[in-house]
Amino acid sequence: MNYYELLFTTIPAEEYQQDLLINALGEIGFDTFEEVDFGFKAYIPTDDFDQEKLDKQLAMYKDMFSFSYEITLIPEKNWNEVWESNFEPITIGDKIFVRATFHQPRPEFPYEIVIDPKMAFGTGHHQTTSMMLEWILETDFAGKKVLDMGCGTGILAIMAAKLGAGKITAIDYDPVCYDSTVENTKFNGLNNIIALCGSKEVIPDEQFDIVLANINRNILLDQMERYAEVLKEGGEIYFSGFYETPDLDIIKAEAGKHGLKYINHKTNKDWVAAKFVN
Repeated sequence: MNYYELLFTTIPAEEYQQDLLINALGEIGFDTFEEVDFGFKAYIPTDDFDQEKLDKQLAMYKDMFSFSYEITLIPEKNWNEVWESNFEPITIGDKIFVRATFHQPRPEFPYEIVIDPKMAFGTGHHQTTSMMLEWILETDFAGKKVLDMGCGTGILAIMAAKLGAGKITAIDYDPVCYDSTVENTKFNGLNNIIALCGSKEVIPDEQFDIVLANINRNILLDQMERYAEVLKEGGEIYFSGFYETPDLDIIKAEAGKHGLKYINHKTNKDWVAAKFVN
């Protein structure tokens, strides 16, 4: 699969401006982002790229601040080299060490997650993923049945498994993410993660103790009814991939329609990860 790389430059290079653009791009199919000096890079499969849709999505921001972008084709054969060259290990507190297959282990951390990044979003670098990992550390997963929606590399499912979860179903619509989750599950020596390629239509007719959904606001709103259907009474659900203002109130309102009660949320650079219960 070939990708387009869009290099965005904002003037001035304010972080909130970049976050607004990233959120807008995520809603139209861009699935991976990388911060660089004076801006960021955004990636989308060439088959999913629509210039007219991009122009329409960005139009509202042209009157708010100045930005520009350049488009480069990234052939599949070059992608891993490009992505791996920019992948650095990360830590979550003093508990989790996330590294790629080409990094050295850090045995002083209680939990290590090995991720081969490829093209899949979810290496832990983005604020939404790191906050979800923080929530996972605070949650009892022992023996629990878990659903991970928008699993990306499978990083959240892998962490849940390392905390003793039982059966885990990890779902992503992107075949690259599906393949990445299968591969990363093997890298981490796990056998209780079932990866599925698709969207809400492939969610099994089962009851889950915990649902993890780190996607974006619009997809969460579209799929929330289905999440509520498969979440056990008293079960926990964690949402991320959206902003505190105005998105959190919108998510709360939709969750309330389906019997999901807001408990608390974390914030990091205006991004949110929120906990609800059924």
